[in-house]
Amino acid sequence: MKTTFTFLLLLAASLGFAQLPKPDEIPTSKGPLKIQPLNHATLALTWNGKTIYADPYQAPKTFVGIDKPDLIVITDIHGDHFDPASLDALDLANTIIVAPQAVADKMSDALKAKTTVLANGATTEKLGISITAIPMYNLPETADSRHTKGRGNGYVLKLGGKSVYLSGDTSGIPEMKALKNIDVAFVCMNLPYTMDINEAATTVLAFKPKVVYPYHYRGQGGFSDTEAFKKLVNEKDGKIEVRVRDWYTVK
Repeated sequence: MKTTFTFLLLLAASLGFAQLPKPDEIPTSKGPLKIQPLNHATLALTWNGKTIYADPYQAPKTFVGIDKPDLIVITDIHGDHFDPASLDALDLANTIIVAPQAVADKMSDALKAKTTVLANGATTEKLGISITAIPMYNLPETADSRHTKGRGNGYVLKLGGKSVYLSGDTSGIPEMKALKNIDVAFVCMNLPYTMDINEAATTVLAFKPKVVYPYHYRGQGGFSDTEAFKKLVNEKDGKIEVRVRDWYTVK
């Protein structure tokens, strides 16, 4: 019986791994940056022998076939970004976590001990990666908004001469439109929590990343039309590469 159970676990793991698409690659001065879409706001980046998770969610199944994390960045307190059960399910023995104060306040003491708190506008360096916290919030700004200014972080990661932007949950805020020299951007689009595709496209056209991935695109009404987003961007600027990928392979 034990042998059968072990076989079934291995089979499930292999099937979960087979579901993952091949990671994309971006060249950097220290080898390729591999980009693995995973689940909603969750992705894995592999670079220079290090593995980075953004907003780990629904572990362990989301991470079958993915190396354990050296670095985790968390954007906000909501369960699809800060998922304590997922963090508990991961091997974090040698992991550094970067998160806003509001997330750290909800952590266990064990997780807090691994966490560097970063406020909007602040920068830290971990594992040879510069990490800057960018504001993320809803417009118009109201006290009862789902995402208030200062609570959560988007991030710009600088690694191997490339800049990678993670929007987190946000509207098309001035701080995003003011970004410069972004090589890869992950931009949210799901009503009523963040932006619709028109606002997302307008914002992307303002800061002009070289490559943009629509992510976090499942909302109350289902999935946003990422192909329509791509069309909106490329009708105005054909130089921006819009990469539409499946962020909902893991069920």
